Amino acid sequence: MFGYIWQYVYTSFLRYWLKWLIRQATGTCELQRICSGYKPGASRTTKAEYSLQSSKSQVLKAALETSKENSEQCVDQIIKEKNIKPQKDPQFKGSLHICLLQISGYSSLYTSVEELRKEIFNSDNPEHEKMLLKLWDLLMPTVKLESRITKQWGDIGFQGDDPKTDFRGMGLLGLINLVFFSENYTAEARQVLSHANHPKLGYSYAIVGINLTEMAYSLLKSGALKPHFYNTAQGTPELWHFHQLYCYLAYQFDKFWVAEQPESIMQFNQYREKFHSIVKTHLQDPDVSLSLSISSN
Repeated sequence: MFGYIWQYVYTSFLRYWLKWLIRQATGTCELQRICSGYKPGASRTTKAEYSLQSSKSQVLKAALETSKENSEQCVDQIIKEKNIKPQKDPQFKGSLHICLLQISGYSSLYTSVEELRKEIFNSDNPEHEKMLLKLWDLLMPTVKLESRITKQWGDIGFQGDDPKTDFRGMGLLGLINLVFFSENYTAEARQVLSHANHPKLGYSYAIVGINLTEMAYSLLKSGALKPHFYNTAQGTPELWHFHQLYCYLAYQFDKFWVAEQPESIMQFNQYREKFHSIVKTHLQDPDVSLSLSISSN
């Protein structure tokens, strides 16, 4: 209770006067001090985001909702609002611009991911079907599908004879992630599939892959992925960055599963949550970058 009261008093009263006093002493506003005092990436952008959120200025608050196209103009408005002299702080404009691109880009990325998640896999859509068949060809290049609806789909970890039923939770997003991993990290994806088909330690490759898409989506929605994307995207985070994150999760989960050696696939939820906790712990590091690095050995 005391902590809540202190937080309220600080954010409502003390913070404003503390900022005012420091500005009088240094001649710089809080955003200037953040942009000059922290290295590019999550350390800088998360603090800039908090500063904008906490500001009483509507110009600064509106910056959180700006689009990529209007971000530079938004920086100019902030410079005018805070009476900043660009000639005295020539690095500020560029630094704040990158922060705004990352902040607004994260929101735009979530919107794009959500649209794909809501798009239902449609067997009558040639592009959807082409993508599904591409997944098979990438993972099973030497085996031909006997037909579109077949038990063979179980060989790459789908539950039924027709994979479309397995995409209901994550929509087209689940399929796109599976194809992206298989296309961009083909050798690694086939290696993971071989582990998934192990007689003792095996798991359903495609189903687990879709489950990991849900994990990535949930982390994105909660804002937990902000440090990762602020560190890995030099400007606006794009869908490509989200798919790359999925590849990291797919590859690392497989390594985790094999190392843990669960007694049964029935323990999947237990180990899934343990892996989820590990990922969330990594994301608390301001320098985090969950990038897939493949050993050449």
